[in-house]
Amino acid sequence: MSGNQRIVDIFLDERTVLRRSPQVEHERRVAIYDLLEENHFAPVGDFEGPYNLHLSIEENRLVFDVRTPTDGPLTKFTLPVSPFRSIIKHYFMVCESYFEAIKTAPPSRIETIDMGRRALHNDGSTILCERLAGKADIDMETARRLFTLICVLHIRA
Repeated sequence: MSGNQRIVDIFLDERTVLRRSPQVEHERRVAIYDLLEENHFAPVGDFEGPYNLHLSIEENRLVFDVRTPTDGPLTKFTLPVSPFRSIIKHYFMVCESYFEAIKTAPPSRIETIDMGRRALHNDGSTILCERLAGKADIDMETARRLFTLICVLHIRA
């Protein structure tokens, strides 16, 4: 595994974002920070990293626009959004419950909700790894951080 097979900068398509809650904005910032600190991302093909990654959703497809560190185009691939819709919907519902619970619920209830939240996040990350097979090689931690950012892209209002 080459140390250059990594993302050095990431850009989210912000054109459709109307607003984000402080919690979601915090999660976005943490996911980007953690992703840039440590990740493994190797697009299939004869490419040399490191890479800039532009993530967007266009016509119900998740677009991975992989570029050089100077933003020159390298490759672009898409994934259908539909396999992620249900898990993202459930993930958002559990996150809302979690954020409400931390205000007043007992620790045991918060822990139970958080376990469900993490399980859904892991499921989404696993789906992402499976769907990227043949397009890019990523590790599970990179998939987890990218899944968080994919969720952020789904927030419309």
